[in-house]
Amino acid sequence: MQVTPEVLAEVALTRDEYDLIVEKLGREPSPVELGMFGAMWSEHCGYKNSRPLLKRFPTTGEHVLQGPGENAGAVDIGDGLAAVFKIESHNHPSAVEPYQGAATGVGGIVRDIFTMGARPTALLNSLRFGPLTEPRTQYLFSGVVGGIGGYGNCLGIPTVSGDIFFHKSYAGNPLVNAMCVGIAPQDQITTAEASGVGNLVVLVGADTGRDGIQGATFASVVNPEESHRGVIQVGNPFLEKLLIEACLELLQTPHVVAMQDLGAAGLTSSAVECASRGTVGIEIDVDQVSRRETGMTPYEVMLSESQERMLVVVRPEGLDAVQRIFDYYDLHSDVIGTVTDDGKVRITSGDEVVADVPARIYTDECPTYTREGIEKQAVATLREFDLNSVPDLEPTQAGDALKRLLGAPNIGSRKPVTQTYDHTILSNTVVAPIKADAAVIRVKGTDSGLAVKTDCNPRYCYLEPFAGGAHAVAEAARNVSCVGAQPLAITNCLNFGNPEDPGVYYQMQQAVDGMSAACNALGIPVISGNVSLYNESGDTAIFPTPTVGVVGRLEDVNRYAQMGFEGGGAVYVLGNAAGTLGASEYLELLHGHTAGAPPAIDLEQEVRVQTVVRNLISSGIINVAHDTSEGGLGVALAESCIVSGVGLQADLADVLAASGDRLDRALFGEAASRIIAEVSPDKESTLTEQLADAGVDFIRLGDTGGDRLTINGMVDESVADLEAAWSAALLSHSIDPDTTSSVPGRSF
Repeated sequence: MQVTPEVLAEVALTRDEYDLIVEKLGREPSPVELGMFGAMWSEHCGYKNSRPLLKRFPTTGEHVLQGPGENAGAVDIGDGLAAVFKIESHNHPSAVEPYQGAATGVGGIVRDIFTMGARPTALLNSLRFGPLTEPRTQYLFSGVVGGIGGYGNCLGIPTVSGDIFFHKSYAGNPLVNAMCVGIAPQDQITTAEASGVGNLVVLVGADTGRDGIQGATFASVVNPEESHRGVIQVGNPFLEKLLIEACLELLQTPHVVAMQDLGAAGLTSSAVECASRGTVGIEIDVDQVSRRETGMTPYEVMLSESQERMLVVVRPEGLDAVQRIFDYYDLHSDVIGTVTDDGKVRITSGDEVVADVPARIYTDECPTYTREGIEKQAVATLREFDLNSVPDLEPTQAGDALKRLLGAPNIGSRKPVTQTYDHTILSNTVVAPIKADAAVIRVKGTDSGLAVKTDCNPRYCYLEPFAGGAHAVAEAARNVSCVGAQPLAITNCLNFGNPEDPGVYYQMQQAVDGMSAACNALGIPVISGNVSLYNESGDTAIFPTPTVGVVGRLEDVNRYAQMGFEGGGAVYVLGNAAGTLGASEYLELLHGHTAGAPPAIDLEQEVRVQTVVRNLISSGIINVAHDTSEGGLGVALAESCIVSGVGLQADLADVLAASGDRLDRALFGEAASRIIAEVSPDKESTLTEQLADAGVDFIRLGDTGGDRLTINGMVDESVADLEAAWSAALLSHSIDPDTTSSVPGRSF
């Protein structure tokens, strides 16, 4: 085979990487081997630009049962049970075909969970789009949300939480990060480590087609339009539901040695990873793989990413029993190979050997790159922006500014999105979306519950990536703490641009270091995750977006806090009194500046604030807690009024003084380590005593009641008017589940 630049471009390998393959093999690779190397040495599968950075994360801890390296991570949640969870990206496919791209992203992350032996219990998603004023963004937004809802609802798994952010940097490359949480008995967690020479390799589920060929490779280049056209998979959630039930039933038998879903790189990655993890070999005859298209080559079979397929390693004596279970669920299965003792992944087509490579070369010997990161001067200049050059808000402008922020796409109501998802199915959801800072789900058969949330402020990460990374961890954990749960571990999805750009690599390095610092300070290890690079809009990288998903445990699922005021109580702000306008939603929305340094974060203070708020909730002193994030204190107070319909009479004189007498900073400045809480009058003294003992600053802001939000005579708005502004943020952009819709000037 003549290896031209065009051939290497098709598998996204450099000439140096090809030469390294030849050196390791001692020969030229066959076409099938080259395709498999392209997939396994892609950034999506091989993490060649990110693996050195990922080693900086803490990955062990008191509650960790399974850390990085498996399909998902697992933590001990008591009662002999484990929470199994992970987040992954489906960015490039969603940029090309948003409905199916997002739907199959949900399908893939769900398979990662039940292949571990856990029943999927909840879905979350973290989404990033361009400006909603653009027709293409409206198309992507509608398709992605429709795909997530369509697939998750059909599976019968509730979508309970997530986050959304809009910015022009995502106009050509939206981010679709899907997270799934499952529950499993600790003694039934299953790995993907093949073992037992002579054991059978069984492929079950959908027949293999040409969809998604080289999808993992194409996810590691910068042009989703060019690379993914024609390779987007089409999902079948009803078939996946059958796979869930069959596989979970199968794992109750003694016949299964290992299980692995066919996700990125399809049969290639599943076979290679099973062999590599188990330090064994696998031989597969592609002629035994059932196909739904004629004339498929071994190359196409090995690199297809057809959905709803699982690889199961079965003891020979249990094959009949295993296939009876599959037959019961009307699932087709084929014995396609065996486990061997030579450590090689050998692919045959009948009597012809088309690939024969040691598994470790695909995995352990994938090259990695440690690059030099250099901050772009333009970003450093933006961070030094003089915030005092912005004119302060006039008191008469405060009410209108508040309503404008409440109606902004990055802040306003997510109801048009959440009503697309079924969050009630399975009857586990205790707190509905929007009612609290994190979703709360019950762990059936116990008194406990889980709190789950995703978060990341890309604007912070762009202007100061170390601080942004720390904020992403701290805020996601703070949201979980605000419902009263103890954060146990995180999963993350690191979304960045082209790592070969020194400016992007600098963002990656700094964000990972910031995340690691926050994880260490808060005692929250990273147990799973995903990296998605080469996310570009044209020739411009997306804002760095290291999305964080946190899972926390509530000892008593009935003792939690919501964000809506109850009325008849006093409202306090805990932690930082003043925020900053740097990197704030206010500064961008009302003044057009993406500039300034994001809020400073004191991680020791963050620990104190989160710890005390959890203790206050668990002891029944407070039932209302809400993190202040985008939009600052004014928006947080308004949100707590809106979700309950209860008003507040607030005095921010002390906050204004701490803000240098700048009204805009007092109302809309953003800060870390800051939570608002409502307490009944009979418990105020207990609250303040515990805050003082914990070393947490506090200010009494006012009293709840009535149906208006008043702040120092500057803001005097009915809760109904605030709710109208908040509810209108996404209302003009309805979710259209019609997957055939298009945008003028764009054909599909």
